[in-house]
Amino acid sequence: MFTGIIKEMGKITEARRKGGPLVFTIHAPKTLKDKKIGESIAVNGVCVTIVSIKNSTFTCEIMKESADRSNLGELEKNDKVNLEPATKLNESLDGHFVQGHVDTTTKVEKIEESDSQTKITFKLPKKISKYLAFKGSISINGVSLTICEIDEKTFSVALIPHTLKTTNLGNLKKGDKVNLEVDIIARYLEKLINSPRQINED
Repeated sequence: MFTGIIKEMGKITEARRKGGPLVFTIHAPKTLKDKKIGESIAVNGVCVTIVSIKNSTFTCEIMKESADRSNLGELEKNDKVNLEPATKLNESLDGHFVQGHVDTTTKVEKIEESDSQTKITFKLPKKISKYLAFKGSISINGVSLTICEIDEKTFSVALIPHTLKTTNLGNLKKGDKVNLEVDIIARYLEKLINSPRQINED
């Protein structure tokens, strides 16, 4: 489980695609502090397992389903990725509950800059539109954000300078692809509303 609060931007130092899963080696000195092989890290919002650690880098394997569902399959050497280690029970929940299970991807529609913030507008995928709401939470490339505008075709988020500086959202351009994960609470609410009522027969 994650919170959508990015620890650092890691740099892909190696990307291997020859047979089997996609394999990344990522430079991540801050994220790797106290981490061990077998533990989880979210890479652009995708939960992966550390399979090896060497100095300040770790290696992870991305299965085809995860690569196809996210933007990881398009990344190359030297690309920057958002990193977050799994949340510990004694840590504060500063974002929202993020599973690291990307639902789909979308593309940047428009970027509007001002002195205090930058508003980024994305195309709204129909398959997740029912889970999104004004002022609701969404994870974009693993970053916990609040939806500030939404209509039938697009949704927008407003980013402060700190978020632009410390995540790869600051490098986005029109047409770039991002990973989306909807709020898990919205999923459970849908399940509860649409499930037939069960009668207690005890």
